[in-house]
This record gives sequence, structure tokens and C-alpha cells, in this order.
Amino acid sequence: MIHSQAVAQTPLMYEQEWAGLLARIAAGDQPALAEFYDASSAKVFGLVMKILADRTVAEEVTMDVYTQVWRRASSYDAERGTPGSWLMTLAKTRAIDRFRSSYLERGRQVPLDHAAEVPGDGATPEQYSAGLERQRLVQEAMASLSAEQRQAIALAYYWGLSQSEIADRLQLPLGTVKTRMRLGMIRLREVLAPHGEGVRS
Repeated sequence: MIHSQAVAQTPLMYEQEWAGLLARIAAGDQPALAEFYDASSAKVFGLVMKILADRTVAEEVTMDVYTQVWRRASSYDAERGTPGSWLMTLAKTRAIDRFRSSYLERGRQVPLDHAAEVPGDGATPEQYSAGLERQRLVQEAMASLSAEQRQAIALAYYWGLSQSEIADRLQLPLGTVKTRMRLGMIRLREVLAPHGEGVRS
């Protein structure tokens, strides 16, 4: 009788695996980022959700966390803690920052009855110019993606297709489509962030 070789991973085993993934991410390995996301994002989202209690915002912050992982993987120091503790600290910090930012933003919002008194919605020349500049930045950011990532994101955001519908149309596994979109969105955030442009996931 042949026994299965599969065994449940111990915390030490997955920390070692994550350390290896972080090393690959630091070297610019995008597939390693996708593996790390798949292995750890449930934990990150759970922590962020506890802090923010808003699913949509928690999803955005979770994507922000992995943007930071992509940028800062080289700063991970095994002597200062495990990959898991480093990741959770990063997630907690991002979630608290968003919570504080949202709290301050709510304090600055104009009441709806006052907003009704704001003059018409005609765009000023400055607003029109800013809109053209944003469009140019987004186009340049999209051009920085791989053809596969660009295709998946375009089908989602310009055609309104769900990830399942994209998988059906492209005849690809759903997991492949999800990975392409995750990596593409992380790349867009990275390219647009210096210009103050956000990307909603």
C-alpha cells in the first residue's frame, strides 16, 4: 500500500517557505509575489478587516500591503523576526494608517445639505487639463504591464466582466486570471503612486 507523502505544514515550515518567497520577490520575481499572496493574503485580510470593519476598504488595504511587500521585500531581516510577523506588522501599520486617514477625512467632509449649494459641475480648464494628464498617466501605466495582465484588467475595468467571465472568454483557469489581475493591479499602484493617483481594486 502506498501512503501519501503529503503532510500538514508546521508554522516553521511555512515561515521557511515564506522566507524563500521574500528572497525571490526581492530579486524581482513576480510569480513569487503571486505565490506569497495566495499563501498569506487570507491572514492579512483577516487582520485588516478586524481593524477597519469595512470589506471594500480592507480589500484595498490588503492590495496596498502587497504593493509594499513588492517594494520592501529586500528590507526583510530574518534576525529581527519571522516573515509572518514582518508581514503582519506591515498589514497592521497600513490598516491603522488608513483608519486614521479615514477618520480625519470624515471630519473634513462637507454635510450633504451644504454640498447641494456647490455651483454647477462644468469642468474648468484646469480640471479638464488635469483629467487629460490622469488619462495619460493611466495609459502609460497600463503600457508597463505584460500583455496578459493588460488584457485581464482591460476586460474587467473597461468591459465590466467578472473574473469568472474573463476566464471563460480567455479559456484560462480562474486562478490564472486572478493572479494576472493581482500582479497587474500591484504594478499599476506602483507606477501611479508617485503621481498621487490611486487604483481601486
